[in-house]
Order: sequence, then C-alpha cells, then structure tokens
Amino acid sequence: MVIEKSVLAIITTNKDKVSGGAPIFICKHFEELQKTAANLEAIIDGIAHALSDEVFIIVKH
Repeated sequence: MVIEKSVLAIITTNKDKVSGGAPIFICKHFEELQKTAANLEAIIDGIAHALSDEVFIIVKH
C-alpha cells in the first residue's frame, strides 16, 4: 500500500492542543520535540512541518 497526501504523525509538547486519527507523540520540551520530529521524518519518509512552537506534523506529499 502506498500512502499519499496524509498526516502521518503529530508531535507536541501540549497534548491539549491536538487530537485526531494520526499517531500523537507527546514530548516534554522543545528540544525533544525537534529531535522526535527529525527522527520520525527520516523513519517514515515524510516531511516535518512546524505548526507552532508546540506542534509539529509529519506529512506525506
């Protein structure tokens, strides 16, 4: 199966700001948020986008 044009993961430091059907990764601080987003981006072959200082998403274009 090939996944195209979807949100693959959500990474946040504020769990109250996110919900939905994609996997959600909760981080303790901004540095952990950035590292987790970079690792997931490489692992799942997606692109990380910062929606705010508290929320990143990994998408497949």
